[in-house]
Amino acid sequence: MILNSIRNSEELQRGAIEWLEKARARLRKIEIEADQFRVNGYSEIEREKFNLINSTYKSLDQLENYKNETIHFEQQRAINQVRQRVFQQDLQVALGTLNSCLNKELHLRTISANIGMFGAMKEITD
Repeated sequence: MILNSIRNSEELQRGAIEWLEKARARLRKIEIEADQFRVNGYSEIEREKFNLINSTYKSLDQLENYKNETIHFEQQRAINQVRQRVFQQDLQVALGTLNSCLNKELHLRTISANIGMFGAMKEITD
């Protein structure tokens, strides 16, 4: 009976050792999978970080282009406004000159007409 008890205990011990070894093997497998998951997770995070940085640089480049286009547009608009003002001033000067010339011409014609009328009146009175 003691011998049977020892045999049963040894059998139970072997079963427990096998179960423990299987559990250790499963634990090692799970630890390896966890390490792979961590490595893959870190790789994914690094990939996402890289993509975000690239996207940010592209956005910054686009903003820089928009800024430069806006500056160029505003410069052209300012140049056109200056040209328009200069043209208007030139037109005003030309109009003033033309009016002055026309006034002188009108004045000379008026004097000439008056001289003609006085000459005619003198002839009538003579």
